[in-house]
Amino acid sequence: MANARFNAKVNAEALTAEIQRAAGRGLRNATEHVLAVSNQRVPHDEGTLERSGAAVVHEADLLGVVSYGAPYSVVQHENLDYKHKPGRTAKFLELAVREEAEVVKLMIAKHLRQVFK
Repeated sequence: MANARFNAKVNAEALTAEIQRAAGRGLRNATEHVLAVSNQRVPHDEGTLERSGAAVVHEADLLGVVSYGAPYSVVQHENLDYKHKPGRTAKFLELAVREEAEVVKLMIAKHLRQVFK
């Protein structure tokens, strides 16, 4: 059996900080992606609801939030009885989050892999 020895100096604090930054970048890209997918489905008349969408990342907590700020956004999102133009639907954000979950994971993983090259 062959043995190999090596010494490695790892600055754990620096590595942790770099991982945190990379995860934050990935999360930022991922939340913007979810917002873009959601915007393709958001009910659209004048575009106010779509323009009220935002993707925000709190990098310290690695928390990503996609939201819509129009006063009627919750009603539009939740009411399944409303009629929408083709391709537009209720549950626009929920569907985007569910359907893009794997893409979101891959986007974050891409940034994390760069740390360990």
